[in-house]
Amino acid sequence: MSTIWSRMLFAISLLFLINSVLAGNLHRIGMFAEEMAGGYFAYRMMHYEIIGQDGSASNITSRYSNAATIPGPTIIITEGDEVEIELMYQINPDRENSKHNQVSIHVHGVHYDKDSDGTLKYINLYKDESATPVVSYIYRWHAALGTAGTWPYHDHNMDSHNGAEDRGLFGALIVNPASAAMNNIKKEFVLYIVDDAIVGMETNNTTGQHTPLWVNPTLTAERDSDVRFHVLALGTNFHQFQLNDYTWVDPGTVNQINTKAIGPLEKHVFVVNATHSSSYMDTAFSSVLLGMKGDFVVAH
Repeated sequence: MSTIWSRMLFAISLLFLINSVLAGNLHRIGMFAEEMAGGYFAYRMMHYEIIGQDGSASNITSRYSNAATIPGPTIIITEGDEVEIELMYQINPDRENSKHNQVSIHVHGVHYDKDSDGTLKYINLYKDESATPVVSYIYRWHAALGTAGTWPYHDHNMDSHNGAEDRGLFGALIVNPASAAMNNIKKEFVLYIVDDAIVGMETNNTTGQHTPLWVNPTLTAERDSDVRFHVLALGTNFHQFQLNDYTWVDPGTVNQINTKAIGPLEKHVFVVNATHSSSYMDTAFSSVLLGMKGDFVVAH
C-alpha cells in the first residue's frame, strides 16, 4: 500500500511540476470581423498585448496590418500560454436574416471550455457563442502540453452552423513547442489552399512583422535562411501541394518528399533551407486550370 501511495504522490508532484514549467504568457487580443468588397468577410487585428509571467506587458499591435486580411491575423504562441480573444462584430446588420448577425471564432488543436467553442446553441447545447451587432464575445484558449502544431481558426456561426469560413473568416494559430527553440526559423509562410486560389500570410521572426500576401503570392526569403511553410486546406476539394526543386522530411516519417496531398481542414508543416529560387503550386488537375501557383524568390 505504501508503494501505491508513493507512486500516486510522485505522479501528483510530477503533474504540478509540469504545470509550473509550462506556465506561460497571457495573450490578450482584440479582433474585428468586418465586411469586405465582393461579399467577403475578414478578421482584423485591433489590439494585441502579451502579459509575461512577471506581470510585464508588451504591446505588439503594430506588428499587424491595420486592415482586415484574408487569411486573418496569424497568432503565434508557445505551449503553456493562454489566449484571451475579444471578437467584435463590425458588419452591417441584416434585418431580414438574423442568422447573419452573429460571428464567432472556433479554433482547432488547443484546449478551451464550453464557453469558448465558438459554435451555435443547437450544436453545443449550451448557448450561441457569438459576437453580435450589440455585444462582443470573449474566447479563452489554453495551449496545454501536447498542443504544439499549426491549427486553423474560423467562423462557425454566421448564416449557418458552417459559418462564413468559405467567405474569408479564417486564420491560423501556431503553437510552438515549449521544449524546442525556434530561433533558427527566420520566416513563417501560412498558405491556405481554398478551392480556387492560394492565399497567404508571412511572419518575419526577426522583426515580428506580419504581412498579408493575398492571392497566389510571391514568397521571398534570404539565401541560406530556414523558413517554415504552414499549408492548410479549406473548402471541399483535395489538393496536392508541391514546392518545386526542394525536398523535406515528411513529419512523422524519414521520407524525403516534395509533394503532399492535403484534404479539407488538414494541414502540412515543414521547414526548408532557402538555397535557390523556385515556385510552388497545387498540382491537382482543377487547381492547375485555375492557376493556383506562385513564386518562391530567394535573394542572393
